[in-house]
Amino acid sequence: MRNILVTGGAGFIGSHLVRLLVNKYPGYNIVNLDKLTYAGNLENLRDIENSPNYSFVKGDICDYPFVEKLFGRYRIDGVVHLAAESHVDRSIVDPFAFANTNVMGTLSLLQAAKNHWGKGGKEGFGNKLFYHVSTDEVYGSLENDGTFFTEQTRYDPHSPYSAAKASSDHFVRAYHDTYGLPIVISNCSNNYGSYQFPEKLIPLFINNIKQNKPLPVYGKGENVRDWLFVEDHARAIDLIFHKGRVGETYNIGGFNEWKNIDLIKVLIECTDKQLGRAPGTSERLITYVKDRAGHDLRYAIDSSKLHDELGWSPSLQFEEGIEKTVKWYLENEEWLERVTSGEYQKYYQQMYSDRK
Repeated sequence: MRNILVTGGAGFIGSHLVRLLVNKYPGYNIVNLDKLTYAGNLENLRDIENSPNYSFVKGDICDYPFVEKLFGRYRIDGVVHLAAESHVDRSIVDPFAFANTNVMGTLSLLQAAKNHWGKGGKEGFGNKLFYHVSTDEVYGSLENDGTFFTEQTRYDPHSPYSAAKASSDHFVRAYHDTYGLPIVISNCSNNYGSYQFPEKLIPLFINNIKQNKPLPVYGKGENVRDWLFVEDHARAIDLIFHKGRVGETYNIGGFNEWKNIDLIKVLIECTDKQLGRAPGTSERLITYVKDRAGHDLRYAIDSSKLHDELGWSPSLQFEEGIEKTVKWYLENEEWLERVTSGEYQKYYQQMYSDRK
């Protein structure tokens, strides 16, 4: 029996992980803590919301007294910490929100874990584990020279978002080094798949193609990203949580680099095809806009450590993953409409207003 706290479990990556854990481990109690900001959507978890081994708690990770009580109430013995502000453009507009959630929220969870788990006498922390999910953006930017981010790459964040995530990573390691807290960290590349909030590139562009709206491309579209199918990421987190070495960092990437403009053309081709349009119809929607401030040129992750130690590798080729993703968004118009209109935010009230 494990009591696992997943923070940010109503978000994009979090909901996929929660679903996997609830279905795969019926003997675990999975507690989903989410503040339900704009990116948290309980409709993502309709299929498992009544499962006997699942509980949802609405709350703020920055509220330390609340977090402290939560650890005691549910006897939490494992944490997978995903809750974070994660959109670079938003971080440029409001860096304070990112520092507060990503740094102070992480610190709140770490302190609660230390206080509750450090009372094990001779056993110390026992089988407890604090798993912190981070990003490849903490490493900075690569040139187009064939190099990759590894677990030894020094941190060089360039945006308020990546700076806040880098700081949270350092706090997690500091709690391990100072207090002996059992931790593990993973740094992932760009995720794509179903249930992603449509401010991110892939769902935004699928929706815009469908509605014949402009496709805004930063600069010349030459920035390169490594893309990871979200279900593969959830599998990797599950594997690292159960079999990863305490104190270690694992990079999770898709071995799947694309220039933004090339990715967009693949999206156009796939979406036009599924909409029954002539090939390339929507390329006319491409609109080049002023580049983002501090825009990193290239991210690319070397996941060799994860593969060699734990046997993980991506399950899908990118074209197959994109086809599945486009199909999902086109077939789930109601979900997309409720998200873009804000109606999804009423779901918590509908589901939980009469519950204690």
